[in-house]
Amino acid sequence: MHINELARKTDITVRTLRYYDSIGLLKPSSKTDGGHRLYVENDLKKLQQIQFLKDLGYALKDIQEMLSDASWNWEHSLRNQLNYIVEEQQRLKSMEVSIREMLHSLVLEQGDQHEAIEKLIQLSKPKVAKRPSLREELFSHDEMMMWRKLPRMRANDPHSLEWIALLGQLKSHMHEPPKHEKVQNIIRRMMEKQREDFAGQDDFLNKLWEARKSAEVSEELGFYPLEPELLDYMEAAYDIFITNEGGTAE
Repeated sequence: MHINELARKTDITVRTLRYYDSIGLLKPSSKTDGGHRLYVENDLKKLQQIQFLKDLGYALKDIQEMLSDASWNWEHSLRNQLNYIVEEQQRLKSMEVSIREMLHSLVLEQGDQHEAIEKLIQLSKPKVAKRPSLREELFSHDEMMMWRKLPRMRANDPHSLEWIALLGQLKSHMHEPPKHEKVQNIIRRMMEKQREDFAGQDDFLNKLWEARKSAEVSEELGFYPLEPELLDYMEAAYDIFITNEGGTAE
């Protein structure tokens, strides 16, 4: 069969087949008097093997050696390839989490990529723990169970995404007074979410807020860095909301 027919049967481009020929991976069985490549059924089978191994992640130079070396240790090679793929999956998963975290940081920082990067660098710096476990020291066992409900910059669940969006919206309105209607609407939704997840847990929320307001404690707990100005603004807006509501948060 001519090269064009082989390309049609295998969905591989003529250019790729010519490249395989040039590197000696798949040479045609013969050529016409005019120099056109001719392939036979065995060439087709070898090409299918090449594509199969390529789909397993092997490089072309490795495939060439695998198909030409009768003493090739297939089990050893496949185990090595499996280990490589598992490690690559872990690396890609780590990259996925970091990219998601960067996207969420951009939302919170209103598109300021420099600020987002600086804060993520700060967040990722290795920390020397001053105490065995600050989290366990500050919060009881039951409160540690509630810790899992907190939004996370690296998460992709609707709960975390909404909190990130709300914080970003609040930050974008800091030029307005805390009593502004738009600001109070944001705080109202924050309060609704707070009560949905932490109703009756005032002690936990108060401890959490005090920890969040301390830059040192916040960093040690691994919180995303928030400016003191934003925290003060949020606290003032919350106070106005609670006062207007006519009582204290549940």
